[in-house]
Amino acid sequence: MTTWHIILIASAATLALKLSGHLVPAGFLERERPARIADLLTVALLAALIAVQTLGAGQQIVVDARVPALIVAAALYALRVPFVIVVFVAAAVAAGIRAFT
Repeated sequence: MTTWHIILIASAATLALKLSGHLVPAGFLERERPARIADLLTVALLAALIAVQTLGAGQQIVVDARVPALIVAAALYALRVPFVIVVFVAAAVAAGIRAFT
């Protein structure tokens, strides 16, 4: 099996999954429990993505300038600072730490 076969199979599976989502009745998704699960699943997936992108480097866990930058970003976000400013300040913190190490 070549790389192209894998790409085509993955694309077909993704398309089938997306199309199957349209077959779910709207009334089912409007009920309390499925709506809550969908909301919590979104938050959990986003948190996992942030953790992997912040701490991951291949197969290892790495603590570098991204961790303090994420902490600063979370603190600024908790203070309801505009998102663009949060991104710039977090990037500046990471760049400053990398400049001194």
